[in-house]
Amino acid sequence: MRRVIILMLLLFSASAVLAESTCDLDITLLSQDPYPAVPGNYVKLVFQLSKIDSPDCNDITFELLENYPVEFNPGETGLRTFNKVDYLKDYESNILIPYEIRLNEDALDGSNEIEVVFQNKGDAKVTKSFNIETTDVRVDFETYVTNYNYATRELTIEVLNIEKSDIEALTMEIPKQDGISVKGSNRIVVGDLDSNEYTSADFEATIDDGEFKINLIYSDSINVRRTVEKTITFDSSYFTERIADQPQEMGTGSYIGMAAVALLIIYIIFRKIKKAKAKKLKLKN
Repeated sequence: MRRVIILMLLLFSASAVLAESTCDLDITLLSQDPYPAVPGNYVKLVFQLSKIDSPDCNDITFELLENYPVEFNPGETGLRTFNKVDYLKDYESNILIPYEIRLNEDALDGSNEIEVVFQNKGDAKVTKSFNIETTDVRVDFETYVTNYNYATRELTIEVLNIEKSDIEALTMEIPKQDGISVKGSNRIVVGDLDSNEYTSADFEATIDDGEFKINLIYSDSINVRRTVEKTITFDSSYFTERIADQPQEMGTGSYIGMAAVALLIIYIIFRKIKKAKAKKLKLKN
């Protein structure tokens, strides 16, 4: 029994020594520039691989995975290899690993997860996740019909930029669809639109009660052309039998003014006729 206990203690001690001598690599995301990053733009990342000075550390591979939202330029990969001979020359306990990557243009606002895989030769691969902070440059809109003139068929649509980002070259488009028929151009460029600002565009169209769709096409702050589809509800009762559209009755003052103008015109004509007659009499005499 005593021999069994001693043997177990020896095995435990040996395993403890082996555990202590394992190449226990550690990785951190040291920096992100810019912070936050902009979707569609480049961002610089620096990782720090630590604890490489263990005698059990051999050749090391490190890879930043090209998963959403990480994108590499054509021909580039996220794989890096470090030979033990090379990093021992500098007597360093860590390695800095820089990358310059492009974020997918549809990266979400806030935290976006990325993954790295690293491995000491002979050991199992280790996967670790990090977050890249981004700010979304996409915008959304509120859209309304603010006027419809049945006499001229002029339809006025108003658009409000409800996001934090400014946009450029906003174009409003009414695509072909049931319930609305556009005459003339169905696309109007309305220009730049800052955050919390509004603009409008006029179309010539015949329209039925109900919903119709418009496309809002714009360039965001990283010069990516984007399209947002919005649905607008049209209710004709808001635009019929309005006082502003009715012929206006003239008041007493208007009639007096018109009478005065008419009398003045008659008086001027009478004076001219009288002068002409007098001139004729002079010529005869």
